[in-house]
Amino acid sequence: MTTSVLVPSSLTREAEDKREATRKLGYVARAATVFRADRLTIIPDPAGEGKLDGGFVETVLRYAATPPYLRKEVWDKRDELEYVGVLPPLRVTPRTGSGSNDSGSLRQGLVTEVGSDGRVRVNCGMQHPISLAVPSGMEAGEGERVAVRIYSREPVRAKIVDDPLPGYDVDRADLDAALSRADAGVRIAASRHGVELTTDRLGQLVEGIGAGDGGDLTVVFGSPARGLPAILGVDAESVGPTDIDEAVTGSESDTRFDLWLNTIPDQGSEVVQTEEAMVATLACLTLTE
Repeated sequence: MTTSVLVPSSLTREAEDKREATRKLGYVARAATVFRADRLTIIPDPAGEGKLDGGFVETVLRYAATPPYLRKEVWDKRDELEYVGVLPPLRVTPRTGSGSNDSGSLRQGLVTEVGSDGRVRVNCGMQHPISLAVPSGMEAGEGERVAVRIYSREPVRAKIVDDPLPGYDVDRADLDAALSRADAGVRIAASRHGVELTTDRLGQLVEGIGAGDGGDLTVVFGSPARGLPAILGVDAESVGPTDIDEAVTGSESDTRFDLWLNTIPDQGSEVVQTEEAMVATLACLTLTE
């Protein structure tokens, strides 16, 4: 099961300065982490961008996704990272074990040196880089990140495993390309113009997501200044089916989505921030039966 979250390159447009923009991206990173998103993709919205473009958004989100023990080694000083001190900690939960230091926990490691005997030295947050064997059929070059399962810290017992890295991946892609991925699954556009989510519809929707395409899910969000209809250039009055029953047929004006969904049907503010919409929407869509 893969959960992909798509956000526009314009989502920091209304931030007063780079510091506030960085803080906002920190909240986006937190939402992606809390609800276990596997991928955070930035889709282009050049018409809505302000002084800070998609490159800034991508860099800050990548930095936020980097474990604190690797940030100094991975990232040089860059203008985009001037205010990363305001980013909230993500505290990514390991896939196994009850904490990052527990036996069997999974964490990111950075290959710092490649040996000639099928072993590499890996910085994975221990006191010093540790020497580990590369699994058969897997390549690990200098500077690459690998998943390391730690069984004991004293004495050190760990191994490189061919598992997804903890946390989320960050990339940039055109919307059509992102929605055409093999693991796109059920494709939902989060918008106040979509079908209003109710308690009855929620159970129906969660059941449909679990039953379709292996539970894979892609959710697309707009920015405060420009909602998804404006970003995509579609008519806001005819963006989606009138009920979740019709979701599989898509929209007459935009068949790229299975459903346009309004998860805050009675919003009390004229504008919902992207990070707020992420929390409201992913909290519903990631529920289990």
